[in-house]
Amino acid sequence: MDQVQLATFQAVVELGSFEAAARALHVTPSAVSQRIKALEQSVGQVLVRRGKPCAATTAGQALVRFAGQVALLEREALAQARDDTRLAVVVNADSLNTWFLPVLTAVPDVRFELHVDDQDHSAELLRTGQAMAAVTADRVAVQGCRVERLGVMRYLAVSSTEVADPGTAPVVVYNRKDELQQRFLGERPLPPAHYVPAAASFEEAIRQGLGWGMMPEQHARPDLAAGRLVEVVPGRFLDVPLYWQCWKIRSSVLETLTAAVRTAAASSLRSWS
Repeated sequence: MDQVQLATFQAVVELGSFEAAARALHVTPSAVSQRIKALEQSVGQVLVRRGKPCAATTAGQALVRFAGQVALLEREALAQARDDTRLAVVVNADSLNTWFLPVLTAVPDVRFELHVDDQDHSAELLRTGQAMAAVTADRVAVQGCRVERLGVMRYLAVSSTEVADPGTAPVVVYNRKDELQQRFLGERPLPPAHYVPAAASFEEAIRQGLGWGMMPEQHARPDLAAGRLVEVVPGRFLDVPLYWQCWKIRSSVLETLTAAVRTAAASSLRSWS
């Protein structure tokens, strides 16, 4: 039985509503609803009587007791394993490839589970409760989270050779969520694209002449200085504001992580204009 679904079911019954359970679990009411539906489908019975307040059905009452037993065992196990802390964090590939890695070494005695997603989509795992913190381009705080500015990541459109028209020349795109190249072109349609979903390989594909693409300034500048790359449109750039979102809870580990992220971003990202 899925333990997350079970814990969500327990929270709904104890707190009396999907909204209250969502606040307690730091997820959205929609995520709570999806978990309850999934649990009911796996059991084959309606477990929660939707009302004010919500309550367990006859079939669900047995699970209430079981959920309490699981929670007790979990608390006991955690008490014996407090030195084994895992943090699930979402970070976009370019941040991970440029400035984020030193953050991990600044938080001792923690095991990280990193999820890589586009900066415009990385907050989604916060909404579903699968991560407790994220580097994101979303400035609107996810329910149950706090948000703060980190800085601006500047991108340059670069190629191994001069590009007469970026609207027709081949382009390298990270994946189908990556909209940076399209944003650089504006309303013009994206030309034929190569999709290379790995940060280091994406940049190397540009150096090898596969096409032009948006590269973080930190990595593009040395290649430009050495003559390995040229700017597609000299002097033009794309700035992407980045934010840090994390659960709004009192946690020394999460506070240490946030401080490390703040320090690393301040030394690597451009400041807000």
